[in-house]
Amino acid sequence: MIDEWLLDHPDEAMRSMLLELLERRYDSASTVFCTQYAKKDWHQRLGSGVHADAIMDRIVHNPIWVDTGTHNMREHVTMNQ
Repeated sequence: MIDEWLLDHPDEAMRSMLLELLERRYDSASTVFCTQYAKKDWHQRLGSGVHADAIMDRIVHNPIWVDTGTHNMREHVTMNQ
């Protein structure tokens, strides 16, 4: 399990593990990514190399995207208290 998708820039070992995990799950299981980063920034945060290409290839085919918007819920809750 990855707590926060791309909170830190993954190193080569992490990218290899991610690729292997996504390859095994591709077309057989669901994978949920939770992040505050825009999809357009994922490739760069993954390192922009061959592994990033392969990881993104497995993520963007047959997805179901749930966009929760741009509101910061912590700020929203604080303002309404």
